[in-house]
Amino acid sequence: MTVGRIMALDHGSDRVGVAVSDPLGITAQPHSTLDASSARLMDDIRNLATDLGVELVVVGLPVSLDGTEGPSAAAARHFAAEVGVATGLEVEMVDERFTSNIAERAMIEAGTRRRDRREARDRVAAAVFLQSYLDGRT
Repeated sequence: MTVGRIMALDHGSDRVGVAVSDPLGITAQPHSTLDASSARLMDDIRNLATDLGVELVVVGLPVSLDGTEGPSAAAARHFAAEVGVATGLEVEMVDERFTSNIAERAMIEAGTRRRDRREARDRVAAAVFLQSYLDGRT
């Protein structure tokens, strides 16, 4: 089992949500949101991974309810391969079904305004699937 900081990336067409684990790999926290269309996206991800001391990257894999993969999953797999090349780190795919809904509900319950939820949703969703990944490693 890897011990060290893990970074989760929730890849979308507009934004990439970023979450990170604590150094022991026990808890996940939302970190930031990156512009998915930025020419510097891979540089930004590499710099974040280096600055945070990341040892593993997990990328959300959007699969349908029946477990099949569509165009979004293919895009996520391509993105994960690019991240692996850019960072030199191992990249694992993680099922991200329902994470955006869970993130949205949690923010509503916390009283987060609609405009703020849209901005935070991707990084909170990344934290949700990262925490699930961390919990499943024990």
